[in-house]
Amino acid sequence: MNSLSANEDCLGWAARDASGVLSPYNFNRRTVRSDDVSIKITHCGICYADVAGTRNEQGDSKYPLVPGYCFRIPDDFPLASAAPLLCAGITVYSPMIRHKMNQPGKSLGVIGLGGLGHMAVKFGKAFGLNVTVLSTSISKKEEALTLLGADKFVVSSDQEQMKAEAKSLDFIIDTAAGDHPFDPYMSLLKTGGVLVLVGFPSEVKFHPASLNIGMKTVSGSVAGGTKLTQEMIDFCDAHKIYPNIEVIPIHYANEALERLIKRDVKYRFVIDIENSLK
Repeated sequence: MNSLSANEDCLGWAARDASGVLSPYNFNRRTVRSDDVSIKITHCGICYADVAGTRNEQGDSKYPLVPGYCFRIPDDFPLASAAPLLCAGITVYSPMIRHKMNQPGKSLGVIGLGGLGHMAVKFGKAFGLNVTVLSTSISKKEEALTLLGADKFVVSSDQEQMKAEAKSLDFIIDTAAGDHPFDPYMSLLKTGGVLVLVGFPSEVKFHPASLNIGMKTVSGSVAGGTKLTQEMIDFCDAHKIYPNIEVIPIHYANEALERLIKRDVKYRFVIDIENSLK
């Protein structure tokens, strides 16, 4: 989470070790040359990748570590809304495009209604899909249907509701991070249906029949390349698709990371870099 300019002296917030605690960090950057591009960062999204990176969950973090993302944004695009698109947006947009789930009339199931899930719902509706939100919490029903415009809400822990939706979905995006059973969700897929996992549960376990009967596919995805990310941003600009965000100052970053772990945000934190990183 840093400020880029043509000056050599830069200020950011960095983690110094695997505790993941962020604090002000001064560093030097070489002077911008004639063949360089100088980027002004005004906002920075926070996603779970920042938790994993700063806390060395993948075992390859190098400290001091200054997390963050940047990309070219259309001139009239709300800057604060653009930041989380590079985290939550591309994670769900990429597999939807890869599996041709941008075709009107198909049915999409979204497991989980957090930072990733709420963007999957918005993309699904923009693509003309019939969107069903699958959640263990009935408290999410109103926001799923009214706030985000999903077509249907199913309590995944209710066996009768799940049974009623058997073989109804072409595609499922599983955004749930915690451990959960997979067989009940696989039963919702039509013949040839696809379940894409974008969350990180500790294990993925299902009965072979859930995969073999109906010729179903389980796939994984994390993000997307430069070209696809730019395509997503342009699509969002054209269709006025913006994430639901909570804007915070840089000094609140550590509290935001803790709240993110507890899923206490609707639906993405965005740091106001320009006005708080001094």
